[in-house]
Amino acid sequence: MTQRAKIDTDSGGTAGNGPPVEHRPAGLTSAEVAERVARGEVNDVPVRSSRSAVDIVRANVFTRFNAIIGVLWVIMLFVAPIQDSLFGFVIVANTGIGIIQELRAKKTLDGLAVIGEAKPTVRRDGTAAELSTSEIVLGDLIELGPGDKVVVDGVVAEAESLEVDESLLTGEADPVVKKPGDPMMSGSFVVAGGGAFTATKVGREAYAAQLAEEASRFTLVQSELRTGISTILKYVTWMMVPTATGLIISQLVVKDTNLKDSIARTVGGIVPMIPEGLVLLTSVAFAIGVVRLGRKQCLVQELPAIEGLARVDVVCLDKTGTLTEGGMDVTDLRPLGTDPDEAYVRKVLGALGASDPHPNASLQAIIEAYPEPDGWRCAEALPFSSARKYSGATFDEGGGGESSWLLGAPDVLLAEGDPALAETDHLNERGLRVLLLARTDRGARRPRAAEAARPAALVVLEQRLRPDASDTLAYFADQNVAAKVISGDNAVSVGAVAGSWTCRGRRTRWTPARSPRSGRRWRRCWRRTRSSAGSPRSRSGTWWRRSSRRGTRSR
Repeated sequence: MTQRAKIDTDSGGTAGNGPPVEHRPAGLTSAEVAERVARGEVNDVPVRSSRSAVDIVRANVFTRFNAIIGVLWVIMLFVAPIQDSLFGFVIVANTGIGIIQELRAKKTLDGLAVIGEAKPTVRRDGTAAELSTSEIVLGDLIELGPGDKVVVDGVVAEAESLEVDESLLTGEADPVVKKPGDPMMSGSFVVAGGGAFTATKVGREAYAAQLAEEASRFTLVQSELRTGISTILKYVTWMMVPTATGLIISQLVVKDTNLKDSIARTVGGIVPMIPEGLVLLTSVAFAIGVVRLGRKQCLVQELPAIEGLARVDVVCLDKTGTLTEGGMDVTDLRPLGTDPDEAYVRKVLGALGASDPHPNASLQAIIEAYPEPDGWRCAEALPFSSARKYSGATFDEGGGGESSWLLGAPDVLLAEGDPALAETDHLNERGLRVLLLARTDRGARRPRAAEAARPAALVVLEQRLRPDASDTLAYFADQNVAAKVISGDNAVSVGAVAGSWTCRGRRTRWTPARSPRSGRRWRRCWRRTRSSAGSPRSRSGTWWRRSSRRGTRSR
């Protein structure tokens, strides 16, 4: 079992009330790792993707229906031939369907948990290598880049414009800038920059592991069908007591039958009161639905989930990864003026892409579109920061010339009223992302570099749309299911992307929710409104807001 780590991060960079956490650039040695493994200081939190096999069997065996039929079956086996006890095999069929389906789902989920496991880069003996999260030990030096998850608690050892999103833990959507000595909480992830941190809490002592343990209590899916059947069985149980008493008395007293035959006939008289066919038919219908969904590559954990899916009337969607794919493509390059020319701008973009060791999605698209020019050397680089909304670099162009460039949001790098802003707004309305390439004479890393920026070109990026998104939204429309897109991106851009699909002749309108409080970042949510069948008037749209802190929504 994992031992309790003695290092704490109550004050950034310190181990409890003791000395600061030592930064070792080369990481732990192999001997130190083996010593910590022997002490049990490893990140051995078990991955619980579903219920255990014992819980699955217990939940499907110990039911009200099985209890009633099971008791009558056992009695019948003692007082009558086996052919009179065939009704009891409905327990085997009904229970088997539920157990087999959930065990299959458990096996698949456990496999997916292993496939989707984060592989952090850990530095040991001066060499960085990807390891499983279960191999991390106390004191490991873990490297971070954009998109990387923080898998254990620790203290920042190295930071280069490192920004971390802790919204899953604190509810605050704004990225947090981290510096050496600042604490890192597991469950957060890097949104910009890079760095490394030293693990100070592993296993069940990590913050995310404690949250997961508290939130991992399993609850059954609410099923109105099963609830209704259970209610029927409850009343049948009460009715069976006087009925069975009357039957056995009539058999013993009136007809003077022996005790064995009287019990057998009593059981045979009350078994038809139990809706065996209804219970079995419900399980079979659920099982057929599971098989049909399985052919569509859909995994069902519990049989009643089929009923819940049939009752869905609203689907909330994320934009990135759901309606669009993760990557982006450069669709256009628009130089602003004749100096510099487009060929030179392409070289600058290629050099900027090569200057960042941890590119984000936008810069990765630029890297794929423009190769690194020959003879250019990066003298200094400024990684992207969501706080300043631009990145930059200073280059030695090889012939003695030196230039500094910035790449970022046009509304930050351009002066108010610049004609290029109007062009940028027009592109945003079409669902495109626009970056501005600007030249500066102050150096990329110097303060107020953006104030001296001279616009050179607009880089137009387009998100890769999923090819099956249109058919999916059309299916939801046919089923009278409302679709909502939740995104923190630009409201106009998201609305343009969401409205680019045509749902089989129905008009589609997306209305962004406005933020009611300045200074706080609210997630925007759109609800599509469709035209009424046979009527040219579209129904009034309803927009929703959701707070990233408290999870409340207003209407």
